[in-house]
Amino acid sequence: VENEQPVEKSVVVAGIGCSGNMVHMLEKEQPFGIHGIHGRSLPLAMGIKMGNPELNVIIVAGDGDFLGIGAEHIGPQGMRNLDVTAVVMDNGVYGLTKGQSSPTTDLGVVTSSTPYGKMEEKLHPLRSYLTMGVSFIASTVSNKVKDMTDIMYEAMNHPGFSIVHVQSPCTEYNNTFEALKGNVKKGIQPLAYDIPEGHDPSDAEAAQEIVNADGIPLGIIYRDTSRPTFDKRVSDTTGIKDMKSVESLLDGFTI
Repeated sequence: VENEQPVEKSVVVAGIGCSGNMVHMLEKEQPFGIHGIHGRSLPLAMGIKMGNPELNVIIVAGDGDFLGIGAEHIGPQGMRNLDVTAVVMDNGVYGLTKGQSSPTTDLGVVTSSTPYGKMEEKLHPLRSYLTMGVSFIASTVSNKVKDMTDIMYEAMNHPGFSIVHVQSPCTEYNNTFEALKGNVKKGIQPLAYDIPEGHDPSDAEAAQEIVNADGIPLGIIYRDTSRPTFDKRVSDTTGIKDMKSVESLLDGFTI
């Protein structure tokens, strides 16, 4: 690990799905992670980070977990700029439960839960993250290990809420590898493409253009370091003399 921090300084928080097993694959002694419940990895991460702001808190989640019922927590943490890193493994399907459609499954795709084809439009995660105030947004693919590692390192060192969205094909129920990479012989154009080198991640308008374009951009899309983190805002209130006690607040209701 490039920053050489001891493993006990990091905590991995997971929800449901195949991605949740990441907690049980940590190389050192347990427990330095929590295998939580469906869609609630961000609230768990917030509790851990606010309890000990010195910890490096990493969320691992799938598209079904993070972007289904878990999506309601992205906006609040975007507004808070909670200093945690989320790694979202998107395979476009609920893989652990045998291939049901997920929020990122394409329209019309037949799955075990959509026998007549999916009838809802797919969610566009990168657009959603930017809209909800996430201050670091990156996109990568699981087979580009070096690029993915470099981006995760950047995300963990970002002061604020960072999301690394990873295209991670499910070889059993939704193998999108060929669609991402392309196949010249079959006439398949690649969905994934590298973000131009001249892109400025601090430019919100440029980031908006990238997430609105067709295809799947690879690289750091957006980075805003101008906002204080939530734990910094909270720590700044420590020692304020006019803070009221619970008893004094309750006295105001005494008849």
